[in-house]
Amino acid sequence: MRPFYRRGTLILAAVVMLGGVAWAAFAPVTFASREETFEIPKGTWAQHMAGNKVEILPSRVFLTLGIRDVLLLKNLDDVPQIFGPTLMMPGQSFRLPFEVASSYQFACTAHASGQMTVVVDEQPDTAWRRLVWRTRRIFRIVA
Repeated sequence: MRPFYRRGTLILAAVVMLGGVAWAAFAPVTFASREETFEIPKGTWAQHMAGNKVEILPSRVFLTLGIRDVLLLKNLDDVPQIFGPTLMMPGQSFRLPFEVASSYQFACTAHASGQMTVVVDEQPDTAWRRLVWRTRRIFRIVA
């Protein structure tokens, strides 16, 4: 009787896994907003000037056309911050929509390195692309 239970468990696990893959491939990709929001907290510049390593923003931001294709930066710090060609005064926000899939480099005073990369992926409009997109997203979160 034991081999039957093991086989049944394996079949159930395979069905669940296939169901998950099917959902990842066929379910539409949606979010409440097309904005990916990042905040520069108060005191960031002071910490940077004190010689502390400040890691408040990721060095790479990943966006996807048609899903999350607007970068929203909020400067909550006491001093102006520069992102690309834009000077954000304290309390200001900066919205940057993307329309072309590519990798973009921006100067960013909130980074220790002084720059940030924004990677914009194509819209996952087929089942295979949705599956690949969701898989990449999981690995980016885990890494």
